[in-house]
Amino acid sequence: MRYFVVFFILISSSLVNAQNDSIVKFIKGTVIQNETRLPMANVHVINTTNVTGTITSPSGLFEIAAKVNDTLLFSFLGYETVKVKVTNDWIKDNPTKIYLSEKVYELNDVTIAKYNLTGYLQVDTKLIPVSEDSYRYDIPGVKGGYEVGDKSPSAVSRVIGSIFNPADFLYNAFGKRPKEMKKLKEMKKDDTVRNLLATKFDRVTLAALLEIDKDDIPLILQNCNYSEYFIQTANDLQIMDAINACYEEYKILRKNK
Repeated sequence: MRYFVVFFILISSSLVNAQNDSIVKFIKGTVIQNETRLPMANVHVINTTNVTGTITSPSGLFEIAAKVNDTLLFSFLGYETVKVKVTNDWIKDNPTKIYLSEKVYELNDVTIAKYNLTGYLQVDTKLIPVSEDSYRYDIPGVKGGYEVGDKSPSAVSRVIGSIFNPADFLYNAFGKRPKEMKKLKEMKKDDTVRNLLATKFDRVTLAALLEIDKDDIPLILQNCNYSEYFIQTANDLQIMDAINACYEEYKILRKNK
């Protein structure tokens, strides 16, 4: 009988803890500049688990809905991005303080090329080299276009082949990651998330939100037939929209297969 009582108490405690872990609460905190120890305003605070966000007040304060084991991402231009796991201590004893440190950049030597422009548009457009080896290919019935690397017939074949062959069309990227890809819809709804991604070019925040490896992002875009120029120069919001468009087309083609 004694052992049964002990077992019952342990089971009850486990159930209570599990229920507490699933309760969503509003947690509070303050973002502090690590060097000056001053509060930081307008820091983006994103819950990457449920894809919601907010920004800190002029006094560095924030409040966001979260539950135990959710991941919060703190991002500010020119500062290292910080990811923090929500713990029971934070839920019970909030608010807490988050410290951000400035990024350290190592500048390389830059060589500036001179084109000796004349000021006449007709002449200058011929002096400046323009890449003409890429274009977008549109397929009737499929929304959007696809960037390919050259105008040869084989380039068109690669586009059509990658779209209509599920094995080539990112099955590993999309088919095996339905949970992560469904987050794209939630990310498009939250203005705080979109505004943050519009200022980012390093793919770190986007990878954290999608719960994928940062190095997988260019591979996904390459298989969606986006040009190397777009992959290298687009901001994270543009990249997110490109991946989302590619994913939506993938779902349609898989459904009609």
